Amino acid sequence: MELRQLRTFEAVVAHRTVTDAAVALDLAPSSVSEQIRTLERDLGVALFERGPRGMRLTAAGERLRGWARRLLDQADQARRDVAEARPVLRLGALETIAAVHVPAVLARLAERRPDLVVEVRSDGARDRLLDAVAAADLDAALLLDTGEDLGGLGFGAPAAPLAFLDLDPVPLALVAAPDHPLAAASRLRREDLYGQRLLVNVPACSFWLAGERLLGDRVERVRAGGVPVMRAWAERGLGITLLPWFAVADRVAAGALTRLAFDVPGLSLRLVWRADREALPGMREILYASAASEAVSEAAGETASETVSEALGLPPPADHGAARR
Repeated sequence: MELRQLRTFEAVVAHRTVTDAAVALDLAPSSVSEQIRTLERDLGVALFERGPRGMRLTAAGERLRGWARRLLDQADQARRDVAEARPVLRLGALETIAAVHVPAVLARLAERRPDLVVEVRSDGARDRLLDAVAAADLDAALLLDTGEDLGGLGFGAPAAPLAFLDLDPVPLALVAAPDHPLAAASRLRREDLYGQRLLVNVPACSFWLAGERLLGDRVERVRAGGVPVMRAWAERGLGITLLPWFAVADRVAAGALTRLAFDVPGLSLRLVWRADREALPGMREILYASAASEAVSEAAGETASETVSEALGLPPPADHGAARR
């Protein structure tokens, strides 16, 4: 059993077909197939069920999945330790929140662990971020969600041991042009919005999903585009739109938009990671540093580390910055 075979195994698990795994690994499909067959011969078990819809893990394959990730992680740790390389943490983030929320996370990480190298990957697709975390291509990802379970907003999560922690609230606002017929109402009910044009992006968009939960199907959807496009169209009176408050606050203050008098539940900035990777060097630091906001600490009347320790069910990490402070 070789490390390269385990990496190939993980790629087939993540991409579900030999061809797609070969593209991801920059290998020939025949090389990927041979490595999987060799691994199965060495272990004496079938790891995949081959079918017209791709490769599905057998029970033995499911057992190897966890072992493969741990062995590859240990190999990477050994390589960094021997080479005295700085530890690297790979953080993904939705493009919508990358500019506003990620800098604060990076600042807290830099203060707590200045030795860490943080690589940030922003993506407009939530599914790609979650799949990357599940496949251990990312150590953690920041996205928008709500509820007590991952995907409470209305999206599916990959079949992996994913854990999450809500870091900060993300208020939403229903906005329209100042001369919109609903702008002067002192209070709006759901029925008042029926028949209105709601400017949206794509069905997988967090704000589309939030609108589905809030308004149902009695409001006409008009495909506009990303946040800047929805905001611009709303300013021009082409409809109403549901967006994060941070994206429209300045336009409301400038009088270009009006916040409609409709109660809108907010979302949460959610950090997602693989629970079976919490013990990796540096992983807890990104969890603690990401969650070390004053709001979290003050709400609990504790230090940030104590608060997150309770949330994660883990002992607090060693304080690498104590000597420097």
